[in-house]
Amino acid sequence: MAGPDGTGSDMLHAEPTDSAGSAQPVRLGRKRDHSRDAQILDAALEVLAETGYAGMTIDLVAARAKAGKATLYRRWSSKEEMVLGAVGRMKRSQVPLDQLPDTGTLRGDLLALFKPQSLDEAVYKMKVLAGLASMISTHAGLDEAVDDAIVAPWADAHRALMQRAADRGEIPNSANIDTVSQVIPSVAAYRALIRRKPFDRDFLVSWIDGVVLPALHHGSTGTSSL
Repeated sequence: MAGPDGTGSDMLHAEPTDSAGSAQPVRLGRKRDHSRDAQILDAALEVLAETGYAGMTIDLVAARAKAGKATLYRRWSSKEEMVLGAVGRMKRSQVPLDQLPDTGTLRGDLLALFKPQSLDEAVYKMKVLAGLASMISTHAGLDEAVDDAIVAPWADAHRALMQRAADRGEIPNSANIDTVSQVIPSVAAYRALIRRKPFDRDFLVSWIDGVVLPALHHGSTGTSSL
């Protein structure tokens, strides 16, 4: 029997019985196909960029991904959850912790994380972030989830690079790595989400040389955080 998305049954089949007639609950049906998650999340980002958050619907995403609505709802309970998952995937794919640059200096490593984008890529990304900003403005309480999706992956990468620099003696062991590692990712998010401006290389250099490196060399470990 066709399931709710027309791709097959997800219903509980009749329960078999043992010799004594007792029901033995067995759930049959298809296992979740995780290989489709990436395709659906990419479709969600495309729709978000094109329509903005207010105009985005599960129907539009399902049509773009060539999937049934039930397929999407089995993975994400709401549009908000889907958007956060899509943005989180986009960020994680850009900063894999097992492929961090190693130029020999912290400054070189931080600059090497920056990947120039084409004009089309930059415009697309800004539209995605604009849609995300509109979601934040209309859904109180999503700030932490948004931070986890778009700031935390970059902060984790910066923290790893800074710790490596401390281990080789380039910066003091007393440097407040936990706090300073959040500076550039937080500024980049503010610049994109609030000011709607790209985070270009010149702006990045000014923050590395004017804020991050001086703070690491002259700061001390503390408990404060951004």
